[in-house]
Amino acid sequence: MPIAAQGLHARGLLQERAEIARQRLACCTLCPRRCRVDRLAGETGRCATGLLARIASYGPHFGEESPLVGSRGSGTIFVAGCNLGCCFCQNYDISQGDEPAQEVDAREFGAIMLELQAMGCHNINLVTPSHVVPQILAALIPAIEGGLDIPIVFNGSGYESTETLALLAGVVDIYLPDVKFWRPETAARYAQAPDYPERVREALVSMHHQVGDLVVGPDGIARTGLLVRHLLMPGLLEETRAILRFIATRLSLATYVNIMAQYHPCGRADQYEELGRTITGDEYRQAREFARTLGLSRLDRPDLSRLLRRLGR
Repeated sequence: MPIAAQGLHARGLLQERAEIARQRLACCTLCPRRCRVDRLAGETGRCATGLLARIASYGPHFGEESPLVGSRGSGTIFVAGCNLGCCFCQNYDISQGDEPAQEVDAREFGAIMLELQAMGCHNINLVTPSHVVPQILAALIPAIEGGLDIPIVFNGSGYESTETLALLAGVVDIYLPDVKFWRPETAARYAQAPDYPERVREALVSMHHQVGDLVVGPDGIARTGLLVRHLLMPGLLEETRAILRFIATRLSLATYVNIMAQYHPCGRADQYEELGRTITGDEYRQAREFARTLGLSRLDRPDLSRLLRRLGR
């Protein structure tokens, strides 16, 4: 099954999109932070990334949702830096710390995608990609010319600009946003992004409009569509309910949703007393039960034995 970006490339539109995106680096407004630094000249803003994308690691990953993992894994590329920067990030060293990362140009980035495909991965899973959209578009050109034909997964925080998402229409096959906060006060406290709730709602609608509900093939592998993650946070069950209600009423009851209970204090979470604990089994059960009462039936099925060990049950 051909991937979306192949058609754009055949019509010369992928190159056009890549050039438009690159121009926006000169006064960067790619994401809602709108830092307006000249990344073409090597300046960096909140994401700590200049002209070249920085890759922390890549390889087959088996910890994602089952429609992404299959039997051969999701071809995950961990991009260094992040435009959101949650204080509790579980990949803090990669997103905000000093973890070593390799700068790559378009051909090197594309070669990584082709290497993952050669390993047998079911898709290319771009983790924290929002700040490197121009670099991704540019890398897809040599990758497609080299034979890339597995789905592209855009795995981010949901803190997106709709103008940037428009450049990805017909490029991304699967959107995988993690919807984190509902209230501006919460987003301001934990990510210094009070506009996050508004931006993520806009982004979800745009993503769903582009790719629709998740389509899974007869082999159980996702082909295209939207898969929404929501990380449960200590004491924020009401925000969880509001997020699930939005998904059910503004997107689709057929939305594939992963309610995640793996939160544990990381990064700078120790600066906030309320973030010093994990999620309880009761909180997790309440969230899933509420999703079902709304009519959301496509809930990801986690590895229950691993989940119960994490929740101390």
